[in-house]
Amino acid sequence: MEKLKLNETPVRTSKNFNINNIKLENIEVPEIVHEFNNVQIINNSSNLNINENVSDFNIAYGLHDNLTNLVKNKANKKIKLQVNENEDKEVQIEFKFDKNNTELVENIQIEAETNSKMTIIIKYESEEDIKAFHNGIINVVAKENATVNIVIVNLMNKVSNNFMSIQNDFEENAKVNYTIVDFGGKNSITNYYSNLLGDFSDNTLNTIYLGKEDQLFDLNYIAELRGKKTNIDIDVQGALKDKAKKHFKGTIDFKKGCKKATGNENEACMLLSDTARSLALPMLLCSEEEVEGNHSSSAGKIGEKELFYIMSRGFELKEAMKLMVRARFNEILERIENEELKNQIIDEIEKRLD
Repeated sequence: MEKLKLNETPVRTSKNFNINNIKLENIEVPEIVHEFNNVQIINNSSNLNINENVSDFNIAYGLHDNLTNLVKNKANKKIKLQVNENEDKEVQIEFKFDKNNTELVENIQIEAETNSKMTIIIKYESEEDIKAFHNGIINVVAKENATVNIVIVNLMNKVSNNFMSIQNDFEENAKVNYTIVDFGGKNSITNYYSNLLGDFSDNTLNTIYLGKEDQLFDLNYIAELRGKKTNIDIDVQGALKDKAKKHFKGTIDFKKGCKKATGNENEACMLLSDTARSLALPMLLCSEEEVEGNHSSSAGKIGEKELFYIMSRGFELKEAMKLMVRARFNEILERIENEELKNQIIDEIEKRLD
């Protein structure tokens, strides 16, 4: 069992806020990583090269050196995706935890070549009666004029641990759009970093999270804008019930040279019980002139007037709350074009809110 201090903010705030990092006790980090064989890759593109020849890389932030080194030295699944031409196709990577596949330490590298276009779906699921461990790094390089749409769906059970680091590097006019659905894990800890180096590069990050019982979510999103007229848009929508907790840390850093760059971040949490807890730290840092940055954060219970209005139309309290949560999530869910996956997520929302 290990005690881990994870997900440090790039700039420290007062200790009284209890949000500079997350401390977890009794985490079972495997010393020996066994094989993970329950993975399926569905590829309908002839212009996508898939292999295991991942290259060495340095990660700017990450969760913790121990977890980063575990991926670098002991990954039991390595996947490299090279998108070669302008073809708007979709590839799906599905990891399923079961009693024979309980440990996943994966290294995924995505290289989007110049003028390429691709949608990549990565999904994690686990059986209800197993305690699984997931620690992964996704490293994306988007070259000039590339467009990459990435959907990450975490549907692990509520007794497993989910650790994920995501790093993105942008060349000129590259666009990377993320949709993240984060529902699973007793502890679900995510570190997301974007280096917008190329002029006119653009990053959109949309996340929904849904916590119940004693789940803990810690989201540390960092964007550093360096190129001229770069842009980052972060939208996080969540709901917590029972004794679930969420920490959101969003940092947009305007570096020297990013003239006329823009950055926006919004995080909203819907509290469905008196014992759910939400902490948020949106930050804007600036070393350049002629930039525009905006941030907002909110947390609160469902409005009584809205509930009364819906219930007056014949809905019971639980169904009315489900409708309110669905309405909050709907705009982000509509970004998922895969109808089968979207319907699975909607079914999961219904199940987790029962």
